[in-house]
Amino acid sequence: MDNPSQIIPVGPIPFERDLPYFARGITSGRPKIVAIGSSTTAGEGNIKPYPDRLLSLLQIPYPNAKITMINAGIGGQEAPIELERFDTDVIAEKPDLVIWQVGTNAVWQSPDLKPPPPTFDKTVNAIQDGLIKLRNETRADVILMDLQYVPAVLTPAKKGKAIAMVKAISKLAADAEGVNVFRRFEFMEGLYEVEGISFDRMVDPGDETRLHQSDWVTDRVTKALNGAIVAGVNKAWSSVANAS
Repeated sequence: MDNPSQIIPVGPIPFERDLPYFARGITSGRPKIVAIGSSTTAGEGNIKPYPDRLLSLLQIPYPNAKITMINAGIGGQEAPIELERFDTDVIAEKPDLVIWQVGTNAVWQSPDLKPPPPTFDKTVNAIQDGLIKLRNETRADVILMDLQYVPAVLTPAKKGKAIAMVKAISKLAADAEGVNVFRRFEFMEGLYEVEGISFDRMVDPGDETRLHQSDWVTDRVTKALNGAIVAGVNKAWSSVANAS
């Protein structure tokens, strides 16, 4: 469709929980965010990654806060390997907010790779272990970012596994303390199904794998994430005000 006159805008999906630690960091004036994940976080090709965009967006509502963004993304990695980096790349930074983009490579990467990607179960177990570690060793809010809705994970061979991973990530967050999910898969599905945005516009035109997001959709995803974070901060501030 891609006709602006026919588009019903898809808005950000609100977080179920507020963001008290990040809100406190903004109030103190020096909040720190660590973004960890794979190519969506690290950046791919000439596409500016979401952490850089998010930092610019957050500086608009919080001009007096000196926000630090640590980009700890490494392309191609998945939860088990990322968990091995937590002590040095996440915990040591003493973040107020951790955004963990996870799950895609366990679904998409071929088992013929050397070494092969982690299994579904190993990935889910690593996410669970990582959430426990973050809860025990940081004072940070945590956001899990699930898979991108793109052709590479929607093939007949992969779609069922992709949906199962999205559900597993949601359950892990629901069972953990203070963890939210940025439902990227659902948001991008809305762009495709509701706004009628074509995959040709949503996928990086230079990516033959049809996995990586375009500049346009990365911008939309980041704005949705920013909206959810700002709402989570406002909710935390309201809770403090109501309690006093």
